[in-house]
Parts: sequence; C-alpha cells; structure tokens
Amino acid sequence: MNRKDLLILAALLLSACSQSTSSSTETVGASADTTKTQAPEVADLNIYPVMHGSLVLEQNGTHIFVDPYGGPELYTSFEQPDIVVITHPHGDHLDEKTLKGLDLANAELIAPQVVIEKMSEDIAFAKVTVMANGETVNSHGIEVNAVPMYNLPETEESRHPKGWGNGYVLNIGGRRIYISGDTEDIQEMRNLKDIDVAFVCMNLPYTMGIDQAASAVVEFKPRVVYPYHYRNGNGTLSDVEQFKAMVNEKTDVTEVRLVNWYPKKG
Repeated sequence: MNRKDLLILAALLLSACSQSTSSSTETVGASADTTKTQAPEVADLNIYPVMHGSLVLEQNGTHIFVDPYGGPELYTSFEQPDIVVITHPHGDHLDEKTLKGLDLANAELIAPQVVIEKMSEDIAFAKVTVMANGETVNSHGIEVNAVPMYNLPETEESRHPKGWGNGYVLNIGGRRIYISGDTEDIQEMRNLKDIDVAFVCMNLPYTMGIDQAASAVVEFKPRVVYPYHYRNGNGTLSDVEQFKAMVNEKTDVTEVRLVNWYPKKG
C-alpha cells in the first residue's frame, strides 16, 4: 500500500471514530478531513489542506489541486492532478515553480484569462479552460462555477479588481464547495446559497479582516467553513480562534474547522 492509500485509509478510520467526520492536520498533507456526500453510493470527499491558500480535493479517484503553491515537494504524497483550479495570477496562487514540478500530463487547467496571459508557455497542461465570472463548465463530472472575487472599495488601485480573478463553487458528489480566492466582504459572497464547505480568506491588507469574514459567513451560512489564506502582509497570522468565536456567537448552523495552514518545514 502506498503512502497516498495509507493517508486515505487513516482519514476514513478517523472519520468512523468521530461523529463530526473531521480531523485536523498539523503537517503538510498529513491527513484529510472527510466530508460525507449526500448519496450513499457516491464516494466521500477528502479535503487536504496544504499551504496558505492551497488545497487538494479528492473524490472517487479524481484529484483537484487548488492554487498549488509552496513548492512541488508539498504534493509528492498526492497522485497527479486531474484538474488544477487557479483563482488569479498573484505569486501565491499562480506559482510557476510549483506547477513546473507537477505531473500535468493529464491535467485540465481552469483559470481566468489573466492567469493564461501571465503563465509561462513551457507549463503544459493537457487542456486549458478559460473562465470568467458567472460562467459554468463541467470537468470530470464536476460542475465548476466561477464567481466574483474582488476588493472594496472598487478603485483603479485595487489589488484584486472585479472581474479580474475568480472564486469558485465546485459541485463534487452533490457537495457544493466554495473557494473564495482573494476577496473582500462582497455581496456576491453573502448571496451564496447551499454551500456545504467554504474556504474563506482573511489577511490584511490584501483581502479582509476576521470581523468582515465572520460577518459574511454568518450571513451565507455554509455548513462547514475553513479559515484559510490568513497570513497578513506583515508576516503575522490572523487570529482564527477569534474568527471562530465570532461565528459561533452569531450562529450554530456553521461548523468552523481550524487547520494549521502554515506548518513548519523540516
């Protein structure tokens, strides 16, 4: 049994022993959170937090890499990606060093036009799909919906202007997974419906603070939320424990799962 199989087996055993079906990870790629799918005949969704704003989703042998970043060595325990989703071209989301170290021979890239324009030509995907806000595609049986991500107020100096990058809602085995990308507390996020798992950014001055993020989460009420992408511009980490307390004070609908997205290497 290879390491990947052992990881999945460990995640399933942890899930069976826990009513919440979740487990925390303290090292990169060490374990998965397992989310039950709605149909019993559909395989569970395994969620692997990796680093900062990067994660791997696996369901029934299909692997989705989201904004792979931090070096290809962080992904050696995973099988090659079937889909790579990139939100926008900033270096902690479009990380060419990491991409060049991955096996992309069978991978489809899903990204906004600005990512395609910036990405080096020597990074070869099997297929490239360009998406704009509001568009929907289907890949490997997974519905991918591109949603807005942007800063407020909207100005010409905005680091993340509206329509430039994509957040995503992925429908995987009947579960709706929201990837915020780099966004602020925008109305389009607050308007989201029926989100099972949300990954919500919170780092200043680039996206939003924990108070904004908590307020938005309380409004759109995902079943589970992971605070991620929470390293601030000065190198400090946002107080995700306080974010959890803010959400728990206002609603009991959403489970806040805290994971260490910045484990020490070595």
